[in-house]
Amino acid sequence: MKWAIIRFPGSNCDEDARFALEKAGLKAEYVWHTETSLKGFDGAFLPGGFSYGDYLRAGALAAKSPVMEEVRRFAHQGRPVIGVCNGFQVLTEAGILPGALLANLNLHFTCKEVGVRVERNDLPFTRLYQKGQVLRLPIAHAEGRYYADAETLARLEGEGLVVFRYAPLKGEADYNPNGSLHDIAGITNEKGNVLGMMPHPERAVDEVLGGTDGLPLFLGLLEEVAG
Repeated sequence: MKWAIIRFPGSNCDEDARFALEKAGLKAEYVWHTETSLKGFDGAFLPGGFSYGDYLRAGALAAKSPVMEEVRRFAHQGRPVIGVCNGFQVLTEAGILPGALLANLNLHFTCKEVGVRVERNDLPFTRLYQKGQVLRLPIAHAEGRYYADAETLARLEGEGLVVFRYAPLKGEADYNPNGSLHDIAGITNEKGNVLGMMPHPERAVDEVLGGTDGLPLFLGLLEEVAG
């Protein structure tokens, strides 16, 4: 399985994404955002960073990049698409996933490890986790507060489209780092092939990085191919 790591001006987690994918045994190559074809690729990874310096809104300009039409086609065809942090912001700005990522309630850039509970383990991304398992994953964002209107939130909950939620690591009461509604940390689309999440699994794939709770996400993609 060959993954396209989409590079926008200002991306800075592209190397992390490639390291994680290759550590899991998957092939990965960088694709510049002006490309109009993803021929030869099986999946698309939109990495974290500050595309276009977060000008206007985080992900707003990157969502208009030429390559996003191909990413949208991948999503419609049922091919796997992952957007992490800025990548999640791009997916919402492009309308591929619902909702929006707003400024953190504390109005600060927040960089720390948080608890992330697995809500579904029947997806390629989560098949190696246990439902209800709480992961320790890093976050690094200023605009990570998930927001959607009441109707959209009801649909996400009713259709089981919430994949990850912020959760306590040690019983702390203030576990939600940004004020996301319903503690939402990651969602999927109706087909279950597009994942958007604010925490960084690609930064938690080796003990030297502080933990490996993110590695099963990538290993699950490999097993999906093998299956």
